[in-house]
Order: sequence, then C-alpha cells, then structure tokens
Amino acid sequence: MTNIDEVITAVSMARSMSVARQDVDDVLNETFAAVRDADSDPDWVHDVSLVRRLTMNSGKRTRPFMCHLGWSIHGGRDLPGIARVAAALELFHAFALIQDDVMDRSDVRRGMPALHVRLADRHRRRGWRGDAGRSADSAAIIWGDLCLVWADEIFHSCGLPADDVQRALPYYHRMRSEVLRGQYLDLRGGVNAPDLDGCFKILLLKSAKYTVERPLQIGAALAGASAADMEVLSRYGIAVGEAFQLRDDVLGVFGDDAVTGKSALTDLRDGKATVLMALVRQSASAAQAQVIEDLHGKPDLDDAGAERLREIIMDAGGLRRVEEMIDRRTEQAVAALQGMSAADGCREVLGQMACELSRRTH
Repeated sequence: MTNIDEVITAVSMARSMSVARQDVDDVLNETFAAVRDADSDPDWVHDVSLVRRLTMNSGKRTRPFMCHLGWSIHGGRDLPGIARVAAALELFHAFALIQDDVMDRSDVRRGMPALHVRLADRHRRRGWRGDAGRSADSAAIIWGDLCLVWADEIFHSCGLPADDVQRALPYYHRMRSEVLRGQYLDLRGGVNAPDLDGCFKILLLKSAKYTVERPLQIGAALAGASAADMEVLSRYGIAVGEAFQLRDDVLGVFGDDAVTGKSALTDLRDGKATVLMALVRQSASAAQAQVIEDLHGKPDLDDAGAERLREIIMDAGGLRRVEEMIDRRTEQAVAALQGMSAADGCREVLGQMACELSRRTH
C-alpha cells in the first residue's frame, strides 16, 4: 500500500514541475509582453522576441523547479508569489546563458542559434555600418543585463510577505555573486588552465551552488525552513549540483548534439577548464599530453581532432574517474537527506531526483 507521505510528495513534485513550466511561463509571458510594449521600435520588438524565445524554449527549468520544491516541502502554500520568484531565477539563468555564449563564442544554444549569432545575422542582412560580430556581442551583453534587471524586478515584486522575502534575499544575493565569480574563473581558465582544485572551484561556484543549492534554499527560506534544514539543503544541493555539472562536462564532450542542443565540439574548441580535462592531464602520457596541448582549445578543431581527444580522455581514465565522482556525490546527497525534518516521502523523492539528475542525457 502506498504510504501517505509518498502520495503527498508525489503531488508536491507534480505541482513543482507544473509551476516550473506553466506558472513560470505565465509570468515570463507577462513580463516579455510588458517589455515589448514599452517601445514600438521594430528592432526593439524583434529583439525582445529573440530573448523571449531563448528564455522559454526547451530549457530544463531546473532552478525554478528546485526553488518551488524547496518551498513546498517546507510547508509553503500555493501562492502566486512563489511562481514569480521561480521566474526570476529563470530570467537570471537567461542572463547567464546569453553572456556565457558571447564569452565562449558558442554558436548554438538550446538547439537554436545563440542570441549574438542571430543579432549578427540581422546586422549583415540589413547592411548596417560597422563590424557585425562586435556590434552583436555588445547588444547581446546589454540584453543579458536587461534579463538580470528584470529578474531583480520580479523577485522584489513577487508579492510574498516582506519578512519572508528578506529572509531569502541573502541566498539570492549569494547565488548571483557566486555564479559571476565562477564565470570569471572559468574565463581565466580558458587562457591559463587551472589544476584539479581550481577546476572544482569553478564547478562549485558556476554551477553546483547555482543550479541546486541556492534555488532550493531560496524556496525553503521563503517558506520559513529551519536553520538545520537549510544546512541539509546546502550539503544535498552542493553534492547534487557537482554531480549535475560533472555530468554536463561529460555531455559537453560525449553528448549527442541533437539531444543536448549544443555542439559537442564547443567545450573542446574553447579549451574548457573542466574537472574531466584536469583529471586527464594528471594521468596522460607524454605523447597524450602533447596531443592535448595541440588540440584542446584549438578554435578550428574538427571532428577528427575531437575524436582523438575523446580517445585520450577514455584511455587516460578521465571518463571513468568522473563517472566514479558522479556516483560518489549522488551517494553523499542521499546520505545528507537523513538529517532533514521533512517527511520520509520527501527525502525519498529528493534522493531519486539526485540519481536522475546525475544520469541525465541532456
């Protein structure tokens, strides 16, 4: 017979996913409509539609989902304000993606041309003056900044009690600062490859905290979670977030472009400073290390070169060791939940979610 906790948790999970999809969509549609109508200039309207499409097209909505889940498992009621907070996190994510694509020179995002690519294409088609690429990069940075501004506006106007919002603000501020610090370290790592510890620091700041820990804590803080439960969410969130990003690094090299929505050449061409590559460098032979030096970070890396790097990653044991790290962090996440005061069903589902996120294919 199904335990009542399991029933309650199943309903909670379904509601969190519904909010992350439908309710957040409603908030985003309302936001983009207001932004679009703020100026009748055709290019403004056109560009708003591009940003809207990027923000709302096929994203996993991991952060809004985590935010609402943190809220619901700690007794948060079904209030519209939590959907606005969740939408703010998705807009912040759009800001990060837009500017990350410019810095990484990524041509594709979510299976579509990246925003700066679309803007450069329009520049050329219209025959505008100046360098199309430079102009498009600058415009994309501004649109990213606007997403950041809109995220803050939505968060602060969510309509939830002021004391609850004030309690969640420190976690929101930390999330923003941490991901930008991580982005800076990632950018620096592209020109000066960090060691394994440095790669883990990038992973922690740019993804692990930002993807799972902080969104869970923001939702839980809004619901009035105890300090003890906030600490459990931190341990769980960091472990799951690290597993999530380690899997992302694997998919960035070995993933199917049609499934991930991103070219499997991008990270290799960028010379991405990942834990995966740091591990490979640790154990590579002299001959393998020379191939990595020649090919990793080569802007015009072709499929044959990428395949050679993949062979070295496997032969040097990098892929195996990362898979072991993913398994270990998933186990740590499940173990951390034993200290949570939520119902057993909640712990069970969070544990299952940790496994699913670490094994994802996109």
